[in-house]
Amino acid sequence: MPPSAIKTVKDLIFWQYAKVISDSAGFGKRNWGFVMSKFKQLQKGDIFWNEIREYVKEREKSDECILCGSKNELTIDHLLPRLYNGPDDEKNIVWVCRNCNSSKGSRRPYEFYTYKEGIEGAKYGLPRIAEGKYLKFAFEVLDKKGLLNVKINRIIKEICPKCDLKKLCVKERTGGKLSPLCIDGILTLCFN
Repeated sequence: MPPSAIKTVKDLIFWQYAKVISDSAGFGKRNWGFVMSKFKQLQKGDIFWNEIREYVKEREKSDECILCGSKNELTIDHLLPRLYNGPDDEKNIVWVCRNCNSSKGSRRPYEFYTYKEGIEGAKYGLPRIAEGKYLKFAFEVLDKKGLLNVKINRIIKEICPKCDLKKLCVKERTGGKLSPLCIDGILTLCFN
């Protein structure tokens, strides 16, 4: 689980993005000191989404799979799948190989990595380019819907009962706690 400093959906997104920044800087996603430093900077507004170097746009290549790096049989994939009414625009689209697209199916990013590698896979396994792009997309949507400052108690009372990821949360023992799966679940509810 994220540290106790994570109290809202916005904090959770910043925590995950701080890991992306750490990974992009060459420290990996588990360098707690660096991750916490970037998290606090994001939280305080010392660094902003628009001022952070666009790792995603600079590194995303249309000639390789954003998940595995393969250059064969590339297809377009929706980070928030069309099944969940994910929009058909550049903020929600990445290039993936046919194999990864087939494997991911209609799963959302953190859901896919949880099925693939457990909750640890969701926290640390998602490739940084895909995760960075997804987090920025989620942040924008949740900001427009007024859901960034939702706290865990409200999530448990109002959102968890409506979320289609309940069984996976129970299996992974994340029910009633903030986890990356919350981002998938809350974002999905925004498009229903």
